[in-house]
Amino acid sequence: MVKRLATIMTLSSCFSAPLFAQSQHASSPTSAPATPQSQAASSPAQSLGMFAYPKKQQTADQQLKDENACYASAKQQSGIDPQAPPPATKTDEQKKAEQQAAADNAKQARGGRVRGAARGAAGGAAIGAIADDDAGKGAGAGAAAGAMVGGARQRQANKAAKQQAAQTTAQQQQQQEAQAKATYQQGIDGFKRAFSACMDAREYSIK
Repeated sequence: MVKRLATIMTLSSCFSAPLFAQSQHASSPTSAPATPQSQAASSPAQSLGMFAYPKKQQTADQQLKDENACYASAKQQSGIDPQAPPPATKTDEQKKAEQQAAADNAKQARGGRVRGAARGAAGGAAIGAIADDDAGKGAGAGAAAGAMVGGARQRQANKAAKQQAAQTTAQQQQQQEAQAKATYQQGIDGFKRAFSACMDAREYSIK
């Protein structure tokens, strides 16, 4: 009886060991097979905001090669690199500094007080003579009043000159920026035309 029990236990251990090994192997973590993710190559046409469609059923790889070749050709022919940043514009601080400099350098009127005093003196003397008053006193009073009026007019004229100079500079700045943007856009348009012509020659519909 003891021998039979020993035999049964021995056989049981023999069968259970492989099963345990299999279950342990199945439960052990294994590294997941690497799934390579192919990065979609950037399309030169799409970077320009354009779309190219093959007319001869060219493959995606062939189309990408053709787009890169036409991109390089258009860059060489037009002398334009669309990936280059657009022309830099002046900051608000730079614009204000230029406008202030123009105002400071604006032509200023001189001698307003002297001219006003002379006109005032002449008018005052004439009034004093007509009124049988002392012409000298009238001239002195007129000169003082004329100097004040002449100085005020001169300051007003100089202020207007400064404002005009600053405004003229601001207009010039706007014109320069507009011209730079127009020139840049013309270059981009020329590049696109060259790119489209190359793609069309390679049997692509490009829009």
